[in-house]
Amino acid sequence: MTERLRLKKNADRRLKAGHLWLYSNEIDIAVTPLKDFEPGAQAVIEAANGKPMGIAYVNPHSLICARIVSRDVDVRLDRSLLVHRFKQALSLRARLFAKPFYRLVHGEGDLLPGLIVDRFDDVLVVQLNTVGMDRLRDEVVAALEKVLAPRAIVFKNDSSGRRQEQLGDEVEVAYGELPDQVLLEENGVRFVAPVLDGQKTGWFFDHRPNRAWLNGLVAGKRVLDVFSYVGGWGVQAAAHGASEVLCVDSSAQALERVAENAALNGLTEQVSVGEGEAFEALAAFKAEGEQFDVIVLDPPAFIKKRKDIPNGERAYARLNREAIRLLGRDGMLLSASCSMHLAPERLMECVRGAVRHQDRHGQVIYQGHQGADHPVHPAIPETAYLKALGVRIFRN
Repeated sequence: MTERLRLKKNADRRLKAGHLWLYSNEIDIAVTPLKDFEPGAQAVIEAANGKPMGIAYVNPHSLICARIVSRDVDVRLDRSLLVHRFKQALSLRARLFAKPFYRLVHGEGDLLPGLIVDRFDDVLVVQLNTVGMDRLRDEVVAALEKVLAPRAIVFKNDSSGRRQEQLGDEVEVAYGELPDQVLLEENGVRFVAPVLDGQKTGWFFDHRPNRAWLNGLVAGKRVLDVFSYVGGWGVQAAAHGASEVLCVDSSAQALERVAENAALNGLTEQVSVGEGEAFEALAAFKAEGEQFDVIVLDPPAFIKKRKDIPNGERAYARLNREAIRLLGRDGMLLSASCSMHLAPERLMECVRGAVRHQDRHGQVIYQGHQGADHPVHPAIPETAYLKALGVRIFRN
């Protein structure tokens, strides 16, 4: 018999609106004590009047103490439900993309809280970010095997979310044999994805439409790609006609991959790399009198938690100020943020302030978001995390 988790009076409003999360302060612990639950156990969620509302998995040690996996209380999160959800997710991606390179499962956006699956053709990279999902690792592998019959499945379990759930880090090939090189194609450009030792799953599919937009504006331009990682923006810019691209990152290993990806596309002449911390590199370029036509700012999340918002916003503002100093008379800035706690209007404000600080004019000509393979859950604002602004910046 499945355990029950009773909500306090009126604590069911967000669930009725479609949300999938329950917080520990919403639970009637007098009726159903959270401490009685084993982390990862599944439970029937009940309204204060005892009415069943859905099935969730529970972590009594987390602020988000339960996550809904089905509104049908007769269903359990098991191999069968995973197969069903994977097929639902796959049918969307098959409509969106001609080639099998995309995020297959985007957590709550695909009604599978705590689970990320990125697809690199016949290699799947999985992140199990919660105790509830981690307990189902064998079922996840079996369901993926049934739906896609992959060559290899990699567990890339080293996210900060896992540490919040008191789970350890692990990176391993969970199924099959990993090829020497895991390749992907995005916007017609080929890349090697470092799925074992790279950031996240090895690649960031979320910026695909934003890169595609910028690719149309770089022909003949000198481009600076800051926080370049393995060259997603920079190598694509070169492939779409940029005369010169400089990729800057603090990781020597990432820059080796930039060079490898440039060579893979026959772009070694156009793409160069520079190792350094972003703010120091921007200051050095200014001191050397460097100028660029297009600058891409795609930093890691400066705001991880709400308490980081003031410092994070200052960092975004400073980054944009330093970059704008390096643009020519009529330049293009692509300014992005993956911090879900940074509201879109705040990124706009950071850019506006930076433009005025340099006594220039700005025209926002593009506002981008995460790609469609990262679907937004309409009841969960946190699933809409990515922002990108394309800004023409010019002098009087």
